[in-house]
Amino acid sequence: MLDAGKSEQQIKSAAKGKRAFDTTLIWQLAILVVLLGSWEILSGRLFDSFWVSKPSLIIGYIYNWFVNGDFFRHLNATMTEIIVGYSIGAALGLALGLPIGRMEKTAKILDPFLLALNGIPRVALAPLFVIWFGIGITPKIVLVFTLVFFVVFYNSYAGVRSVERRYVDLAWVMGARSFSLFTKVILPAAMPYIILGLKLSIPYAVIGAIIGEFIASSEGLGHKIQLETSVYNTTGTMGGIVVLMILVVFLNSLLAWIERRALAWRPPSRSGDAGGQGL
Repeated sequence: MLDAGKSEQQIKSAAKGKRAFDTTLIWQLAILVVLLGSWEILSGRLFDSFWVSKPSLIIGYIYNWFVNGDFFRHLNATMTEIIVGYSIGAALGLALGLPIGRMEKTAKILDPFLLALNGIPRVALAPLFVIWFGIGITPKIVLVFTLVFFVVFYNSYAGVRSVERRYVDLAWVMGARSFSLFTKVILPAAMPYIILGLKLSIPYAVIGAIIGEFIASSEGLGHKIQLETSVYNTTGTMGGIVVLMILVVFLNSLLAWIERRALAWRPPSRSGDAGGQGL
């Protein structure tokens, strides 16, 4: 009876989550249609379409770029910069943020240095990276790394620091030692912060790659946008921006899928509440 009741509860929770997802998706599509429709209607009437183009022209440009142009060459360059820089930045941010979060004295010593480094505008560093590493892919990767690292580091650090001391003490009394204490208590409790840091750093990774391509590049979506802007092709510029927006949404959705599996241990009611708040 207990197993049957548990299975029924899981089925109801899954059904509730699916309804919340369906409702959210409907609202998202409705808002998107209204925004694009209004843009299409008002462009050329309320404001000059030369400056903002219109959705139909942008879709046509992206289609032609995809079929007849060098779309994949530019996309591949930008994706490589994002993936490599993001991976290194996230890995190092976790590798340093998690242990330093357990070392309060070390964290206090390093805090002013980390704040000073994080406070440097990356736009100011981009030309230096070009001087140091050339105009190839390396300076873009380094720029992405510098943006991603601090976001992941501080979220990982905050996640570890947020673990309540009583849970750590209870696990210690029950026989958990350093490694098992970290993997079974601290890491699961800090995981929501870690996932949040990984999600927040995705737009920063894209921004870093595009800034680097703006400074010096012969390929990439940022280079394409800059090229179209230089010849006053607003449709081409907006087309590149739309591709970037789709790329960010795709990467965020991928990480959200990972989040659902990494945090599967959370109670179903919490997931249901989160879905409801998304409306």
